[in-house]
Amino acid sequence: MLPATFKLCAAISYQHLRNMRGLRRQAALTIGQELSKLVCRSPGPGPWISHVRRRSSLLSSRLEEKPFSEMEMSYIKQGEEALQKSLSILGNQDGWKMETEVQNGDKVLSKMLPDVGKVFRLEVVVDQPLDAVYSELVDNMEQMGDWNPNVKEVKILQRIGKDTVITHEKAAAPPGNIIGPRDFVSVRCSKRRGSTCVLAGMATQYGAVPEQEGFVRAENGPTCMLLRPLPGRPSQTKLTWLLSIDLKGWLPKSIINQVLAQTQVDFANHLRQRLARMAAPQC
Repeated sequence: MLPATFKLCAAISYQHLRNMRGLRRQAALTIGQELSKLVCRSPGPGPWISHVRRRSSLLSSRLEEKPFSEMEMSYIKQGEEALQKSLSILGNQDGWKMETEVQNGDKVLSKMLPDVGKVFRLEVVVDQPLDAVYSELVDNMEQMGDWNPNVKEVKILQRIGKDTVITHEKAAAPPGNIIGPRDFVSVRCSKRRGSTCVLAGMATQYGAVPEQEGFVRAENGPTCMLLRPLPGRPSQTKLTWLLSIDLKGWLPKSIINQVLAQTQVDFANHLRQRLARMAAPQC
């Protein structure tokens, strides 16, 4: 029986049978039953039986996962595209010009891209380990309005799998109300590969959140934050933030450039303060 079951699983590898979830689930169940019979007839499970059993259990659990809809797959693809395009931009070191540099070493650079427009690049070192920075920016993203005065609210609208979320962000008006209230609907993708973390995103459409009264619907992306431990200093994290944004409306470019560069510098300062408070002993 077991050889026949393996032949059935081999058949499932063909595309026209791959989507037959009932057939796949039955195959996984049958493998588990046959392996149990083999174990009962033998003094102890061989290494290959244990290995196949583990793989069969994993397959069964994955078959119970809800498949993504066509719209969800579209959002996942958008997030992946934002990630790949952002990394491509950051990987090209040519053409960057200094916008501002502060005494602690934080700096903002910019460059013009034909198909994107002007993009900004923040480079800072944070005195906290990567896991703490990642947790604050990803796991606690809805709390950003608590510590970043440039952000009024971040709300997760939908989670898709473990890497993709749809968010609605409301930006706080800057001092003097130079730029009026803006909001954004974005798809965000987060990936961890070894000691490197990438948080990417771009503007998207989400039917449940149409344009809001009192806000101008701006668009961002591709944008991303790249996190890496500082070489030789695992307690510190290098953060690179690529910012590409279209604020919409009739705004002078000089004002937009000044506001965006300062927004990145302010973000780094507020993030440091937040992480320091979270790391401080609680009385």
